[in-house]
Amino acid sequence: MSAEKTARRTLRLPGFGRLASAYLVNELGNWLGEIALAVVVFELTNSPIATAGLFVAMQFVPAITAPLLIARIDALSSRRALSLLYAGEAAAFCALAVLADGDAFVLSLVFVIAAIDGTLATSARARSRAAAGAILEPAGLLREGNGLLNLGFTAGAAAGPALAGVLVATAGAQVALLADAASFVAVSLLLATSSALSGADHQEDSGGVPWRMRLRAGFTYVRERPLLGRLIAAEAVAFVFFALVLPIEVVFAKETLDAGDLGYGLLLASWGAGMVLGSLIFSGLRSASLASLLVGGTVAIGAAYLGTAVAPTLAVACLASAVGGAGNGVQWVAVVTAIQELTAQAYQARVIGLLESLASGLSGVGFLLGGAIAALVSPRASFAVAGFGVLAVLVVAVAALRGVSWQERAEAPTVIPAPIETV
Repeated sequence: MSAEKTARRTLRLPGFGRLASAYLVNELGNWLGEIALAVVVFELTNSPIATAGLFVAMQFVPAITAPLLIARIDALSSRRALSLLYAGEAAAFCALAVLADGDAFVLSLVFVIAAIDGTLATSARARSRAAAGAILEPAGLLREGNGLLNLGFTAGAAAGPALAGVLVATAGAQVALLADAASFVAVSLLLATSSALSGADHQEDSGGVPWRMRLRAGFTYVRERPLLGRLIAAEAVAFVFFALVLPIEVVFAKETLDAGDLGYGLLLASWGAGMVLGSLIFSGLRSASLASLLVGGTVAIGAAYLGTAVAPTLAVACLASAVGGAGNGVQWVAVVTAIQELTAQAYQARVIGLLESLASGLSGVGFLLGGAIAALVSPRASFAVAGFGVLAVLVVAVAALRGVSWQERAEAPTVIPAPIETV
């Protein structure tokens, strides 16, 4: 079957088209909200520290709170859980739009609401992946469906910053935040009216069990499965090095390469274009093993960072960035698909939620480390450390995963103790 026919068949699966649309809007909304909020906070405080605090609130806090929220809503149907999450995001951005007015601005309240929205967004991504897995796996289209989700994700990552920049520049940050809220209202209604999502990934493995026990059972499930646990641990460490260069790219483009604002934009656009290409490559290599795609994608990212570290011109840096983006587009969807294939359906939301939370928290660690290296040594040094770090993690991960069975998934869930009844 051709790739085009497979894509059409996948999108026609009941409920999947709506999930894919929601996933794309979530990524676009994240970029639109983050950039608009960053503009508001910097303009009203004129403080780089306050702007950095905003990203800490949106990155570090969800790493802790998202797994708790996912465990709380795990017993809800996908339709109800996702519609509530997106409605919550809409309410958060409405509140932020009100606070974006200079007279109503309260920095601490902006941080709190931004952290809440980050928690909702992370939880929505994890729950969407779990619901998609429940639809795709019975049809034998998990890899194809994940490829389409990742294509939407990368397209959102590539178009989101440009859309945000245009909207904020022409209409203002407050209008951008309200537009973001409207998009989440539309998605909430789209999912709330999908009967196909009423039971997707909803299993009564935890009926009547307190959310704390469901949360603990999710961690136990990962700990009891060597391949799953080691794969998540390796990706968690890799997140630090993947994110290490993000805060210093602007300095690298404008000062190290003397390429100005246009050069910075081209560097980011090259990575985004590469990500879209990587998503297409993943979708086209349906016969390749996930292990080979994971290794290949990770090698491409590490090599791209090293290439950028020694790039003499903007053109060379953009070429390396495109290679890294392609590796990113392959690596991320491969690791998510592998984790889904290794996880019983009843635990999908909690395990993917753990991965998303690690991505948020440890990427923040990477931001801090990359900035420190650039300040103490140089931006080129940050790229070099990131490249060598990614490749070192890959070498250690391959050694740790060698000889571990890739067939460890068990549908029988980890036993959750029954709640204690009180008389």
